[in-house]
Amino acid sequence: MTQHQFLSPEWIVAARELRDEYASQAPEPSQPVRANLVITEAPFTDDDINGHVDTTAGSIMVDEGHLDDPELTVTTDYATAKSMFVDRDPAKAMESFMLGKILVTGDVAKLMTFASGPPPDDPEQLALANEIAGRLSEITAS
Repeated sequence: MTQHQFLSPEWIVAARELRDEYASQAPEPSQPVRANLVITEAPFTDDDINGHVDTTAGSIMVDEGHLDDPELTVTTDYATAKSMFVDRDPAKAMESFMLGKILVTGDVAKLMTFASGPPPDDPEQLALANEIAGRLSEITAS
């Protein structure tokens, strides 16, 4: 499998393919949220990487660019974003939040609900989340 640098244009294309592959299996999000993402300090560009998460259509849509009228905006550095999205390290995410490496403006409660992930008592959804995370790791270069 070809690996790409996290959030590079090639990685984004591969991640979209994974999203499309799993779209019919993903559960409907428990909380609708519209959030903009700003990733700083990417090693392959001098510019910030702007993206968004939108669950208001009944599925989790993560894509490039910013939404008009988001409920919140999350700004973090590249290394922290990678640890959250690819490594799925909740301890690192909490540590980064406490150290001010994750800045949130807007409705923080929506972020906390969204970030909690699948219910821990749903083994099928946990297995699916782990499978998708594994596939994301496979396409991501170290």
